[in-house]
Amino acid sequence: SKDLANSKAELETAHSTCMQVAADHEQTVASRTAELKVILEAKKILEAPTSGGASPSGCFLQMAAATQMNTRADLARSEVLTIVKRLATDHHSAALAQLASRIAAVVKLGAAAGEDPFAKVKGLIQDMIAKLESEASAEADEKAYCDEQMSKIEAKKAELEEDTAKLNSKIATAAAKKSELEVQVK
Repeated sequence: SKDLANSKAELETAHSTCMQVAADHEQTVASRTAELKVILEAKKILEAPTSGGASPSGCFLQMAAATQMNTRADLARSEVLTIVKRLATDHHSAALAQLASRIAAVVKLGAAAGEDPFAKVKGLIQDMIAKLESEASAEADEKAYCDEQMSKIEAKKAELEEDTAKLNSKIATAAAKKSELEVQVK
């Protein structure tokens, strides 16, 4: 009976913990899916040919007034930043906000230095995708562990309930025998 109470308490704790992990996992998977979608969209924008089919690096104009959009590359850069910033805001994602900040810095510094900022931005996006996939894998492992523990606890609970039922049956049999013996003694 004491084992059953302890097992029930363990089951309740494990159940609530696992349910929270499962809910968190579902929310994280949905958020990660949205993040990956926007990151892939940003990557497509960066890989898309710009004005006249030239490569993205061939269309960057090095100008002092960085706020003007003179090429399709400038527009693409702006779109990528806008999309990543919007996603960061929508999903309250610090990782995406940091990615947007990095993209802005790389584009600004890369254009000023005459480098191809798109190559660096693509690298940042690929790093972010790898990080998100790694996190997804780790969370899937945690969820699998939680599911395994839940099944073990359920099995233990069923075993203890069966033992309790047997013991209750023995108690009832012994009580009946006791009553029978008391009647014989009188």
